[in-house]
Amino acid sequence: MASHRKPRQHPLAALTGGGSRSARTARTAATLALAGAATAAGLDGIGQAAPQPTPAQVKDRVDALYQEAEVATQSYNGAKEAAEKAREELSRLQEEAARRTGKLNTARTELGTMAASQYRSGGIDPTVRLLLSADPQRYLDGAAVLQRTGSHQATAVAGYARRLGSVRQIQRRAEDTAERLADTEAALKKHRVTVVHKLGAAEQLLSRLTAEQRQRMAGRGGAHGGAGEGRADRGTGRGDGLRGGTNPEAAAAAAQAADPRAARAVAFAYAALGKPYVWGATGPSGFDCSGLTQAAWKAGGVALPRTTYTQISSGPRVDRSQLAPGDLVFFYSGISHVGLYVGDGKMIHAPHPGAPVRIAPIDQMPFAAATRPA
Repeated sequence: MASHRKPRQHPLAALTGGGSRSARTARTAATLALAGAATAAGLDGIGQAAPQPTPAQVKDRVDALYQEAEVATQSYNGAKEAAEKAREELSRLQEEAARRTGKLNTARTELGTMAASQYRSGGIDPTVRLLLSADPQRYLDGAAVLQRTGSHQATAVAGYARRLGSVRQIQRRAEDTAERLADTEAALKKHRVTVVHKLGAAEQLLSRLTAEQRQRMAGRGGAHGGAGEGRADRGTGRGDGLRGGTNPEAAAAAAQAADPRAARAVAFAYAALGKPYVWGATGPSGFDCSGLTQAAWKAGGVALPRTTYTQISSGPRVDRSQLAPGDLVFFYSGISHVGLYVGDGKMIHAPHPGAPVRIAPIDQMPFAAATRPA
């Protein structure tokens, strides 16, 4: 009958406690063995080190990080240039405000003397009463009305009103400039952090390679590197550069330049070979890419803007087939890298940290455009 049936075990009981002592012992051992196997498999999966990237993979990632750092470097350069201009403008406005405030105080003193004289003689002119108003806007409005009425002191009061208005205008401009400067300095800090982070990540990747692997990578070049023809020792020529000093290659490139200014820019670039890449630098001891081209053309007597994305607009565009030594050659869709063309399909550029100013083929990076500074 149903009352004599053996109760059914819960499925979990079969694994934990059902049946005889010997059966339970066997099941417990099997369960522990299965758990141990699963744990070991899990630990193997977690503890196994990720495969080390190959030198080729490291090279690709380092090239990408350097390119990202250069984008941030150009943003940093632009923010730095804007901050410097804002500081100069703020200083000028503060000096102008102080000068105009001095004249305003002189005019106020004169009107105060006039008010005292009138008070002693029995009354104060309405224009002077306005002067004593605590509300500057009421004073300015009232002064304009009195000037139209032809009051005998209207000219003096109107002059004071103009000075007061100009001081307030200069102060507002100074406040706006100070706010702009604060925003620009915040952007400057942000771009600096980005550059340092990218360069640090690249250096960390490179540190995983042996010295031989790093040397082989540098020899092959990269998106920003120089091929085996970096030849930094070629930058030994000195003098005015138009004759090339002791460097025949520099002399030949200068001779093919579009004009004497470009020739001097080429000579400067050759003389800079071997100098280190320093991000944010414009020389004379180190350069970033746009810092080098700016300094080179400055030697030629042409003031280029600071960044790659502004230098590209510094003159007419030049077709790749019409390049001449001294032309600026730009790379990547975001115009984040620039070099100075020296002929024969080559340029002199500042590649990235650890890679000094060198000669490299312009085919080494994705070509974007070329400009001939004017």
